[in-house]
Amino acid sequence: MPLTEMDSDRMPNHIAVIMDGNGRWAEARGLERNAGHRAGLENVREIVRASGDLGLKYLTLYAFSSENWERPKGEVSELMHLLEHFLEEDLEEAVSQGVRIRAVGRLDRLPPSTRTAVDKAMQATRRNTERHLILALSYGARAEIVDAARGLVRSVARGDLDPEQIDEKIFASHLYVPDVPDPDLMIRTGGEYRVSNFLLWQIAYSELYSAPVMWPDFHRAEFEEAILDYAGRERRFGLTGAQARSGSVKPPSDGVPEK
Repeated sequence: MPLTEMDSDRMPNHIAVIMDGNGRWAEARGLERNAGHRAGLENVREIVRASGDLGLKYLTLYAFSSENWERPKGEVSELMHLLEHFLEEDLEEAVSQGVRIRAVGRLDRLPPSTRTAVDKAMQATRRNTERHLILALSYGARAEIVDAARGLVRSVARGDLDPEQIDEKIFASHLYVPDVPDPDLMIRTGGEYRVSNFLLWQIAYSELYSAPVMWPDFHRAEFEEAILDYAGRERRFGLTGAQARSGSVKPPSDGVPEK
């Protein structure tokens, strides 16, 4: 079924992507790993544009993990350069298309020039509301949860919050972008099935999809295939099949399955 003929309520509202396989893609072609990262950047542009064409509201890309800092310095430097290039070259298009660029992670670890490019993009697009592009940079889900816990501790220490009031909703409100809904679909390219410390809190009820191709080969056709696969699933959230099919019960907003 073409996506244009699919019911809008079957479309995901938020897709998160683990862009895996750039290095393996390059090595399989006898190229240096950085050639794979450059090819991956071009594909980021294609998928971001495809998301806009399909009316996707939120797209989160795992651009640089906290573990990626352990890679060789030359590779890290190239990744930072490519990120800066993307933000600078594509900022005008993002503004004109109503895309709000946001970044999540421990951004203080970014090199000064990269942090400047990130801050500039976020500032220039802060009033856009049509679409949201969230870049996970220097990001680790465990670190995000730790940072949320620290925020809660500070609130309790100031006397702003009673520890007995803390529930899942209040905890989630201390995550990096609490106004962004949880992903409906998480895609990982490269044929892998790990979640790799990505959005561990937020993907509690996300549908997972593993694409066999490496990220540089994950084009619009593969993206649409993942969405069609998602649209054909029953999302139960701990419900019975009949409840899920009825559409009368919505996903639990606090992460707790309906009884």
